[in-house]
Amino acid sequence: MEFIKEFAMFLYQNNIIKFGEFTLASGKKSSYYIDLRLVPSYPVQFRKMIKALQNLIRNQVENDVELDRFDAIATVPTGGLVVATALATDILKPLIYTRDKPKKYGTAKTIEGKIYDKMQIVLIDDVATTGGSVVQAVKALREADIKVSEAYVIVDRLEGDATETLKNMDVNMYSLTNILDIVNILLEQKLVTLDTVQKIRAQISSK
Repeated sequence: MEFIKEFAMFLYQNNIIKFGEFTLASGKKSSYYIDLRLVPSYPVQFRKMIKALQNLIRNQVENDVELDRFDAIATVPTGGLVVATALATDILKPLIYTRDKPKKYGTAKTIEGKIYDKMQIVLIDDVATTGGSVVQAVKALREADIKVSEAYVIVDRLEGDATETLKNMDVNMYSLTNILDIVNILLEQKLVTLDTVQKIRAQISSK
C-alpha cells in the first residue's frame, strides 16, 4: 500500500493524472485523464512501478512457484508495450505483442515475436477501461494456440466491465491499483476535492 500512495502522489505531482472534462479515444466523456505513457520519462518511478507489477504477478502464484510458470509476456501497443518490455527485460522473459490488425506487408502477421503451440503467456497492459484491447489480444493469441489465463494492468478505471468480460473468457485480470484508490489517497492529502471524487464515483456507477 505504501507504493500505491507514493505512486498516486507521483501521478498527481507530475500532471500524469488530470481532472476536468476529457474525451477518451472511445469517444466517451471522462472527468479525468491518466496518461501512463509519461511514466517512463521518470526512470526511478518507472522502475518502482515495474517492480511493483512484478511483485503483483508473483503474489498470484500458488505454492510459491516462481515466474517460470509461464513462457513469455504478451502485450498490446502502445501503452502496454513499454511496460511489458521493461518487465520482460527485468525478469528475462521473451516478449510478444499483438497488432490491432495484420500488417499489410511482409509476413502479414497479427502476433509479433517468437511463438509456438501451447505456449503459456501472461498478458500486460497499462490501463483497463472496457478491456477491449486485451480481449482482442486474447482472441488473437488463442487463435494461434497460445494459452492465456491471466492479464495484469497498472490502473483499472473500473469502467466497462473489463474484469467481468475477461472472466467470461476464463481470464483473470489483476490491477496494481485503480482510480478509486488513487483519488481517495489524493483526497486524504487534500489535493483533490470531494466533488472531484464524487464525479469519478458517479462515472464508475454509470458504466
